[in-house]
Amino acid sequence: MLDLLIPMLLAAVAIAALARRQDLYAALLEGGLDGLRLLVSIVPALVMLLTAVHLLRASGAVDLLTSRLTPAARVLGLPPQVLPLVLLRPVSGSAALAVGADLMAQYGADSLIGRTAAVVLGSTETTFYTISVYFGAAGIRRTRYAVPAALIADLTGFLVAALTARFL
Repeated sequence: MLDLLIPMLLAAVAIAALARRQDLYAALLEGGLDGLRLLVSIVPALVMLLTAVHLLRASGAVDLLTSRLTPAARVLGLPPQVLPLVLLRPVSGSAALAVGADLMAQYGADSLIGRTAAVVLGSTETTFYTISVYFGAAGIRRTRYAVPAALIADLTGFLVAALTARFL
């Protein structure tokens, strides 16, 4: 039944357009054109984000930041091994997922580090990616307080993830 859901939905849309005597092909072309316009407005930000993540990892900046932030992480109750995940999560979901998978493979999914990584991945957002996609789609150039507020929410999520994994 689920295999037929999308074809049935497409057929229902086509029947509704024909009943209203609308040009379905022209509407599909217009929708495709709108999608391409949206893609053109979003792609530069996505390319920049992916390049930044690659540069951060390849340059050793993530390792340097991890070593500098380790004392603060210990005070806050965040396992230092999770810091690369914390640094990459706001920028790239795929990089964060790769780091999380590495942590779980190395330390085990049931370890404190594995559980913390899993909760971080499930309870935080790829902030910069999300802001670039949604603000780019809406044509907003100035994010004002959205980035600081989202990063504070991410920090809260990281700390609560550490507490949750530690106490549960």
